Amino acid sequence: MPLSPFDPSGRVPILRHKDKGHFVLGRITDGISRSAETAISGVSEALFEPVIRLGVTGLSRAGKTVFITSLVANLLDRGRMPQFGAAPRVEAAFLQPQPDDTLPRFEYETHLGAITGAAPHWPASTRAISELRLSLRVRPSGFLGGLRGPRTIHLDIIDYPGEWLLDLSLMGKTYTEWSEATLERIAHRTQAEAFMAQARAEDASLKLDEPRAQTLAASFTAYLQEARAAGWSDCTPGRFLLPGDLAGSPVLTFAPLPKPLEAPRGSLWREMDRRFEAYKSRVVKPFFRDHFARIDRQVVLMDVLGAIHAGPMALEDMRRTMAEILGAFRPGNNGFLTSLLLGKRVDKILFAATKADHLHHSQHPRLTAITEALLREARDRAAFAGAETRAMSLASLRATIEETREHNGATLDLVRGTLLDTGKQAAMYAGQLPEDPNHLLSPARKGEAAWLNADYSIMSFAPARLTLRPGDGPPHIRLDRAADFLLSDRLG
Repeated sequence: MPLSPFDPSGRVPILRHKDKGHFVLGRITDGISRSAETAISGVSEALFEPVIRLGVTGLSRAGKTVFITSLVANLLDRGRMPQFGAAPRVEAAFLQPQPDDTLPRFEYETHLGAITGAAPHWPASTRAISELRLSLRVRPSGFLGGLRGPRTIHLDIIDYPGEWLLDLSLMGKTYTEWSEATLERIAHRTQAEAFMAQARAEDASLKLDEPRAQTLAASFTAYLQEARAAGWSDCTPGRFLLPGDLAGSPVLTFAPLPKPLEAPRGSLWREMDRRFEAYKSRVVKPFFRDHFARIDRQVVLMDVLGAIHAGPMALEDMRRTMAEILGAFRPGNNGFLTSLLLGKRVDKILFAATKADHLHHSQHPRLTAITEALLREARDRAAFAGAETRAMSLASLRATIEETREHNGATLDLVRGTLLDTGKQAAMYAGQLPEDPNHLLSPARKGEAAWLNADYSIMSFAPARLTLRPGDGPPHIRLDRAADFLLSDRLG
């Protein structure tokens, strides 16, 4: 039976026959059509209004929301961006409707109001993926810049939870492998005691009992929540912590279990196995296909100070976790991603240790060096794959001021701010970070329970009340250098 005419949009041929072969042909034709449209759109963007797609992610409490809010505010008003090399060429910046109608808009105005209002407070953390488009009218550089005139370049910022990115590590594992590795890793964590007792007592060869499966999944989720609050980084599967509209669904109702000697059909083990595979195919893969594959530049935010404060094991956990995250940016070594990205790679990755305002500036080089060492193995792999990487310490919103005091005959470089829990002013000395990062990384790799001959403390500060001059964005530390690395070469 012949094909019908094109549909009213003029793009996709409609098949009226119900024969399966025709439906397969229709899907293939539709796929070719969408691929052609994507290619044409990409050429159009490159020639007329280029788009830079910047992904921003990080683990819990790393400050993704504040980073995006302050970055956008400081690109709109560039008075505090002296190290942003492209700033003199930016004639105007303005927000526009985001291009993806299926994604929530990043609530920029709400978050900016939270940190700059009369009673400033930290905005709510990332709960799902969101997007924001900032358009820049840029005067071209170079000899022909005056002849071409300004052009518009769009910056599409995609905000997504780092826990989702960690799920990539699940793609190459079976349920058996994931269960064994997870149970071994968490066996000695106090946060996992209740769940481990339940898992060890379970006979997974017995017939599936749905309420029991739900109880196990809920207990495992409670462990993940407590582990994240305690500073552990390897909290996967990510959607257990941020379920959204998947809450209560079978695809989030599984947990790691000891493998029984036999697992007959209909058993708890077989059903957990099936749901684990469904999670990979229905949750993880669509995220990478629909969102991650479009990213050009990436920021990975890290609360390195928080991990140091939590102790050697938390720091080592962060090192392993960041190495796994970087696996997402090495598609050449991952068949799953290679087939999705078709050779496209993220070409610049910034690893940023946040909350640099919790330290006196004299210690910032040491924080950056620790971040570099923490990521050395992971960064080397990314560099081998062709991505340019950089580590940096920054504060997206500066919440403290610096001061120096004499204490017990010693001079201490402090930071002072408003405590988050009491609202009172307090000065903090976080401890002296070592000049040699191995003094931290070595005991972390050995699994030491605590730091020897060192005490690292941290306080939670509230945002300071701001009085901004016209043309100035919120105060920050090195946000202009971050923008320069990520954007300046594309704004020429």
